[in-house]
Amino acid sequence: MTARTGPIPSVWARGQREPDQPALSRAAIVREAVAMLDAEGIEALSMRKLGARLNAGATSLYRHVATKDELMELAVDEVAAEIHVPPADSPDWRAAATEAAGSFRATALRHPWISSVLGQAGLAYLGPNLMSFSERLAALFTAVGFPEPHRAIDTLFSYVVGMSTTEAAWLTTVARSGETEAAFVSRLMPAAREAVAGHDHLAAAYATDPGDPVAIRDTKFAYGLDVVLDGLAMRLPG
Repeated sequence: MTARTGPIPSVWARGQREPDQPALSRAAIVREAVAMLDAEGIEALSMRKLGARLNAGATSLYRHVATKDELMELAVDEVAAEIHVPPADSPDWRAAATEAAGSFRATALRHPWISSVLGQAGLAYLGPNLMSFSERLAALFTAVGFPEPHRAIDTLFSYVVGMSTTEAAWLTTVARSGETEAAFVSRLMPAAREAVAGHDHLAAAYATDPGDPVAIRDTKFAYGLDVVLDGLAMRLPG
């Protein structure tokens, strides 16, 4: 088999092109793309529609961003700048890891499209903001003494990304209903209780008023995060 020697298909693997239109910058294109993704979702994003929002043709956009895939890489990295990671010398590594995980979750829920594309947006992890996020986590986990900090980070954020993806998908469904989350859950409960009839363990969980759905999601996330951190703590020397 002949090895492929062509360019790597990633915006981070090539230099930025010289713009032909100074008024239309890559940064402006990415900001508008993020706003469009937040408002309308991935399915609605196209270079043509984005160009219309910027009062520019799709051809003008391609002078700054070669493909839609590259645009998604840039959008993911733009959003990653919002994720906070406490400093490596934080006195309580669990509290710091919890804060970083919570910041990632909050960012993913503000931008519900991001979790589902993290593994699909080319080489998005090479972007400066995601790279900085990973470096700060590595510094934190190295400082506390994890023998394999990158494995610990992968374990933690596999959980966080998985939960955030599920949660964002649920909230997208709720948003499409035009109702509040509480109202949507209340309307859904009769059908849910009918579906679990005859399944004793499940039926018990649906027998009472579910309560505040936001609080339930927060509790569920915190429970799983504690379990993951308990397991990671056992890997620390001593």
